[in-house]
Amino acid sequence: MEPIKISGILSIILGLIFIIFPVFSSGVVSIIIGISLFFFGITLILAGFTASNIIIGILAIIFGLLFTFNIDAVSFLLGFQFYIIGIILLLAGIIGLISDTQISKIASVLIIIMGIISFALGGFSIGNPLYAAILIGVCLIIQGIGMLLD
Repeated sequence: MEPIKISGILSIILGLIFIIFPVFSSGVVSIIIGISLFFFGITLILAGFTASNIIIGILAIIFGLLFTFNIDAVSFLLGFQFYIIGIILLLAGIIGLISDTQISKIASVLIIIMGIISFALGGFSIGNPLYAAILIGVCLIIQGIGMLLD
């Protein structure tokens, strides 16, 4: 079996898990977002030692650690994660467009688009964070079906 077909099947299974167990899935999403923010912050700092990269990188690392280890003091941020990520991505994309860093302009535009998408997910998850888990599950299933049909 081709790797793309296996990825499609795994994507569908993961999507179903997200839909069937949204509480568990939202915890997993929080950990994945935390790890992603942590590594994004490190990458941003290492991309260029400018003041803006360092400040945004440190913020990304702090929020990444908070989301990864699910500290109770920030449990109120669960619904706001996507907004925080959106702000960090928008700032990083805008800085990539206006500065002379090694990040390409196309990558900066894609980062800005991902920031906007993150804000849209924040709109769904602010009232109930479980909506984000269900939405991610649906997206995984659609992606898996697309992989199987290729």
